[in-house]
Amino acid sequence: MSILNIMWAGGSAFASVQKVHQQILSHALSRAPIDTWLLQGSAEGGEPAREWKLSSARLKGRHVWKLMMPWMRARFEKALPDGVEVVLLDGIGVARVMLPVLKRLPQVRAVVVFHGATRLRRADQQLFEQFPAVQLTLAAVSQTLADSLERYLQRPVAVLRSAFDPVAFRAAALSREEARSRLSLPLEDAPVLGAVGRLVDGKGFGCLLEAFANVSAKQPGARLVILGEGPARPALEARIEQLGLQGKVSLPGHLSDAATLYRAFDWVAIPSTQEGLGLILQEAVMAGVPVLTSELAVFREQLADAGWYAPSEDAEAWAGLMARAFAASATAVVEAQSQALAPEQAWKDFSETSQRLFSCR
Repeated sequence: MSILNIMWAGGSAFASVQKVHQQILSHALSRAPIDTWLLQGSAEGGEPAREWKLSSARLKGRHVWKLMMPWMRARFEKALPDGVEVVLLDGIGVARVMLPVLKRLPQVRAVVVFHGATRLRRADQQLFEQFPAVQLTLAAVSQTLADSLERYLQRPVAVLRSAFDPVAFRAAALSREEARSRLSLPLEDAPVLGAVGRLVDGKGFGCLLEAFANVSAKQPGARLVILGEGPARPALEARIEQLGLQGKVSLPGHLSDAATLYRAFDWVAIPSTQEGLGLILQEAVMAGVPVLTSELAVFREQLADAGWYAPSEDAEAWAGLMARAFAASATAVVEAQSQALAPEQAWKDFSETSQRLFSCR
């Protein structure tokens, strides 16, 4: 068996999606050769990949590029590795580009992995309907997302709730002292709240700053660290200055070892307005750090009553949640959250489902 993994883009902005695909591919047959294509962007960290360097307009067939779609797809078909049997597709964007190519190749099976909420069109439904179940598998990274897709597409969607090997993850995590040293944080007992994600509006970091300003006035020793990079940085930096939070809030940028640094924090906040799953939640809890999250179905799916929730974009509610957290026993909370998340069982389920993606016909 030969496997082709096709990603919309490379680079740090898409690191979480790449991580999910790497975990899925780790369960392919051990001898199966795996090729990776990046339709946009560049590979990082020396990962071997074919970089197509195509613009979004070209991939989406906008304007004059619509006339060039048959030529582009012919190039893709010609470039397919010899003997490829399974093609793993990164979401609806890649599916729209590649499924018309694979329709002419009934011996090749396609697996489309949905990582988050997306706007599906009637044309997408019609595209999927052209494929028999033996040639096309749809998978989603959470039950919440799978249910939503099934209702619209009227087609089965496998639940592939992304997970990590908890033993390997915990072994790689730095100690509290090492992680705080890496982030230049003090070792004293003043609470440190962490957040991880792209600096974009949908992650809710603006709301988090407003809430933290409220709590910081009462707990001046508290610190907030937001790991990530993105286009919202200038606005966040300006708001930090307006709120007088210089020295209390830091934005270290994108760190390739961010997944090893959770123990630097007493709590991790995930104030997103929407998520397909939220890998940060899993990583934090596995590292032994409790989480505060938005009131989203996908978070309740994972933590149920052990979660600590606040409505998205409600700074007052987030400030109250934060104040409660800083006064509570983080150890007791993370124990309950770890029991709800059940990372060992989640990893087993993920592994078995991933294996079925590559074995079923």
